[in-house]
Amino acid sequence: MTLQQLKYVTTIANIGSISEAAKRLFVSQPSLTKAIKELEKEMGITIFDRTNKGITVSKEGERFLGYARQVLEQAALLEEQYKSQSGGKKQFSVSTQHYSFAVNAFVELLKGAGIDQYDVSLRETQTYEIIDDVAHMKSEIGLLYYNDFNRPVLEKLIHTNELTFTELFTAHPHIFIGKNHPLANKKVVSMDELEEYPYISFEQGDHNSFYFSEEIFSTVVRPKHIRVRDRASLFSLLLGLDGYTVSSGVIDEEVNGENIISVPLAEEGLMHIGYITNNKMHRSRLGQEYIQALEQYVGNYGRHIKLPETKE
Repeated sequence: MTLQQLKYVTTIANIGSISEAAKRLFVSQPSLTKAIKELEKEMGITIFDRTNKGITVSKEGERFLGYARQVLEQAALLEEQYKSQSGGKKQFSVSTQHYSFAVNAFVELLKGAGIDQYDVSLRETQTYEIIDDVAHMKSEIGLLYYNDFNRPVLEKLIHTNELTFTELFTAHPHIFIGKNHPLANKKVVSMDELEEYPYISFEQGDHNSFYFSEEIFSTVVRPKHIRVRDRASLFSLLLGLDGYTVSSGVIDEEVNGENIISVPLAEEGLMHIGYITNNKMHRSRLGQEYIQALEQYVGNYGRHIKLPETKE
């Protein structure tokens, strides 16, 4: 097994095509196919399933690729440490629920990393996929939350996949609404006051259970419920339909826009927001710096985001 072979398999997996990967790697397709078959034979596994429609990464291939990406990252760190040149592009990936602070920290990471070349990913995705990404080392860090309701299920998944959850901060529930929403001037909003307005949440795909919801109080039945997959659609619906979504209360105008505001929700409950990492994966320099950026950014909000001490 060589680093070159590991670069080959990760490139093919990223692109999803041997012919396109061969062009990207400046090698012939037969040579690339031969190198992959030799690696599979040496390791005693099938990394790619081959069909008439193309190739897909096998289950055992997903696990192998997780280790391969880690080896390549460590090789790049060695080159950076001991060679005069930069050691090539830095690779790093984060999977996260739809948090503006995750984006802000990513921006700060790349602005302060001091590297000329990088190939990085920021995946705003579904809760189950976040855990799966970190478990299979597709992402080094995953960002999500737990509360009293979903904690048993998430903790079991995290433990089974040999991951660790580290809390960043806790928050009381808030809602995101448009600044011209009829309830925008309220200091605290109740569930009863929200009943006539559309509730908007992020769908969770094949794992669309209450336990994987990004929004606290996911079991509450609403008369109007819209599910979306991305923040842009959610914010457009908040503004266009006077809708609302339940959140942590952390909002940033640069990411979310000045037309979206946060209002405390008068319901008991805490959101424990943090990140997961793989116990078998060595933390890279970019991973460590990203966590530092997260801690610094959420530190601006305080460790515990509370309801205002006011009475209606």
